[in-house]
Amino acid sequence: MDQTVIPFDLPRMLMGDEPPLFLLEILVRTAIIYIYTLLLIRWVGGRGVSQLSLVEFLLVIALGSAVGDAAFYPDVPMLHAMLVITLVVLINKGLDRLILRHDAAKRVIDGVPVAVLRDGRLLAAGLGQRDIGAAEAIAALRKQGIRNLGEVEHAFVEGDGQFSVFRRDRPRPGLPIVPPAEVEPLHMLHDPALAADGQACCTRCGTVEPAAEVLPDGACPHCGHRQWTAPRLHAAPGIATD
Repeated sequence: MDQTVIPFDLPRMLMGDEPPLFLLEILVRTAIIYIYTLLLIRWVGGRGVSQLSLVEFLLVIALGSAVGDAAFYPDVPMLHAMLVITLVVLINKGLDRLILRHDAAKRVIDGVPVAVLRDGRLLAAGLGQRDIGAAEAIAALRKQGIRNLGEVEHAFVEGDGQFSVFRRDRPRPGLPIVPPAEVEPLHMLHDPALAADGQACCTRCGTVEPAAEVLPDGACPHCGHRQWTAPRLHAAPGIATD
């Protein structure tokens, strides 16, 4: 039978039943768990921590757990929770200083930008490095107002998972992404004679190739995909095009 909890029992609230040396164990356990969680989240990637840095995201998780447990569970002494909270904040402050003073530490902890699109073509290597699918990248580009991949000169996924997009001064025809293919399927090309300007666009990565070389079912030289559509040009009003 569980022992009855005596309200406002200060020794229990502050220290619990553990010996004082257990406080040292808490320090070691907290440091180990913190570092392990930091490495695990870093390995998973930055998409889940967008809007926050990796260190800030981990701070929220660690403090939320420590504060919540001490507030709701009578068998969690407040002094133990306060020790964990203090240690987590100190570790975070130390990591912040390390990131500010050493670029190498920033690269290891926060990650580095990865190129995912260049000259209107999605880069499979960059997407794979960040575990991002082509459909997910295209959705992120749409959120930044991109209508076709030919509008984009460079796109990067930053360390926090956000997309940085740099548009061309003069947009080129490319893979149309508005409306989404799930809403309005792309019209597939099979006959080179029907290709506008003699060009065909890979429906997976956006590579534009001479239609006569890839139709009706040739493989994309960059991603190996075998479906092609007509590249389109969506130019904003007042912007000159090639």
